[in-house]
Amino acid sequence: MTMLLHSRPPYNFCGMEGMQPEKCGVLVLPVPYDSTTSYRGGARDGPHAIISASRNMELLDLELGCDISKAGICTLDELEPSSDSPAKTISRVEEAVEGIAEAGKFPVMLGGEHSLTLGAVRALAKKHPKMSVLQLDAHADLREEYEDSKYNHACVMRRVREICPSTVQAGIRSMCEEELQHVKKEKSKLVYGRNFDAREILRGLGEEVYVTVDLDVFDPSIMPAVGTPEPGGLLWEEVLPLLREVARKKKVVGFDVMELAPLAGNVAPDFLAAKLTYKMIGYSLRL
Repeated sequence: MTMLLHSRPPYNFCGMEGMQPEKCGVLVLPVPYDSTTSYRGGARDGPHAIISASRNMELLDLELGCDISKAGICTLDELEPSSDSPAKTISRVEEAVEGIAEAGKFPVMLGGEHSLTLGAVRALAKKHPKMSVLQLDAHADLREEYEDSKYNHACVMRRVREICPSTVQAGIRSMCEEELQHVKKEKSKLVYGRNFDAREILRGLGEEVYVTVDLDVFDPSIMPAVGTPEPGGLLWEEVLPLLREVARKKKVVGFDVMELAPLAGNVAPDFLAAKLTYKMIGYSLRL
């Protein structure tokens, strides 16, 4: 697969210039897509907003005591979604992430709506057949079908679990009756709201883990810029220790940060998403 770079270097994550994919350990894949969004649209603008905000971060991470960007972070061209169907867009994500993995690079996907996660999971499961998935999200996303599609954002974790049964869902505080019955029948590893224990989550995961973060896992007080905000969400100080512990005890093979729908005049959510992405890179690479 040919990996294309943006012709405008300032667009690169962290504002890094001159980054070449073959010389970097981390490849960022922006996917501007929100065609199956149910409530508030705008997630297609999320990747650009995250990258724009990242250009204004201090690159020294005080928690880790290092400049995470020195690991080499290269931003690829935005992936062009298919106008034909969600399934084809997911296949394009699969192809792109598979190319990143085959090149021996660490994949980071910026969304875009959550349906895209399926493509990344499909790709990485080929290289890591025993891979687990950790989902941080306000919604279970376990519907069999929604709005006449099995590839709607509301179905993404139902499809993911068909590939990776060893999946843990945390931060969940909204689901329909169908999803609740599925959780009970399948005895899914699902942690409601803020009542989670990192040790419990770790026990449900295998040694290799893909992490998917729907930003609505955060409380709307700090993350209002999502398609379907839910009250009672997690705070920054609760999410980061969990992600740090998962990366310390398991091997994170890739991750995504999804569903940012930027709000005009409020860049704080964009900056949170950028900072989260940056810190997750540092955790995952164990810097």
